[in-house]
Amino acid sequence: MMQVEDHTLIRIPTLRTERFVMRAPKASDFEAYAAFRSSDRAVGVGGPYTREQAYDSLCGLIGHWQVEGYGRWMVTDADDTPLGVVGLMNTPAWPEPEIAWSVFADAEGKGVAYEAALATRTYAYTVLGWSTVISCVLKDNTRSHALAKRMGATRDGSFTAPDLGELLIYRHQPARDVA
Repeated sequence: MMQVEDHTLIRIPTLRTERFVMRAPKASDFEAYAAFRSSDRAVGVGGPYTREQAYDSLCGLIGHWQVEGYGRWMVTDADDTPLGVVGLMNTPAWPEPEIAWSVFADAEGKGVAYEAALATRTYAYTVLGWSTVISCVLKDNTRSHALAKRMGATRDGSFTAPDLGELLIYRHQPARDVA
């Protein structure tokens, strides 16, 4: 005999910034996400990847919320066009949770990562109650170094990730110092 019990619900909040919506990833995001994950832009996150790997990764974005209680959002414009993925992530190899950002090619240079990363930091400090958070950046990713510094983060050592090599750690301003 089979018994069906209540469903597991994954609750992913939607955040709205001045110009963007940060929402749960969904199936209609796949083509934009797969294009990013299969491009040279994905080198900073271990890519390029196959479409199958991109699909697994998209599903993993949603699962991270269930396992950790936080995760990354799909960042979209007012027309619901996917622009990138920004939010909180943690893996067993990471020293602690981080603010992570990936911006799709068509959204580059439009402030997507900055605006969404600031909202993410605010979420970590005000909703989750964290007092600090980091971002991990490959040595040669000059744009991400600049973004971390623009957010007020300072260098705080490095670590070696098994799949990416050495990553430089940026520590964001403590919650008490962020307005």
